[in-house]
Amino acid sequence: MTELAARLSAIDDRIADAARLAGRDPAGITRIVVTKFHPASLVRELSELGVRDVGENRQQELSAKTAALGDVDVRWHFIGQAQTNKAAAIRRSADAVHSVDRDRLAVALHRAAEGDDVLDVTVQVNLTDDPGRGGVAPAEARALAEHILELPSLRLRGVMAVAPLDEDPAPAFARLRGISEQIREVDPTADWISAGMTGDFVEAIAAGATHLRIGSAITGPRPDRG
Repeated sequence: MTELAARLSAIDDRIADAARLAGRDPAGITRIVVTKFHPASLVRELSELGVRDVGENRQQELSAKTAALGDVDVRWHFIGQAQTNKAAAIRRSADAVHSVDRDRLAVALHRAAEGDDVLDVTVQVNLTDDPGRGGVAPAEARALAEHILELPSLRLRGVMAVAPLDEDPAPAFARLRGISEQIREVDPTADWISAGMTGDFVEAIAAGATHLRIGSAITGPRPDRG
């Protein structure tokens, strides 16, 4: 727990420094701790340290951890690629889904609504030229956002992206900010920019990121899955 607290504090200090350098208030940035492959007990420890936003990449882990941690006060963010046939399971466990990248997934999440609950979602944008990467093409992001707005059980919150591996993250995140501005023309309240991980969150903050997704720099090395 002591080491975990130290890593968390160190990252928060770096986030605060980057925010101030960019002329921003650190309070306007949400730090999501990604706990992929770590046990549910780590999420409980993080909660005891004040963490309120946790991210998962895989539906199976998300479902298992939320089932085991029903008494823990955290907000669950699903940030991985989602299959439409797992949309209902994701919706049952997630408070926000950052990786909506096609109409069919948006519809599947909407149809999985129970009662009058509303799910926060962001449009995932592919910042590369590789169509195999997750995310909608930048030119199609606005149309997807408009489609989401037609689904009353979904709340459009903004955009999400992963920086390309073979490019300086700064110009990539600048493009994402431009797409965010386009989507805010459709819905002025959709102001989330989910961008930035351990290696590039400084550049993401400079580009206006509101939500950072940080894993092993806080949690430590991922456990051996074998």
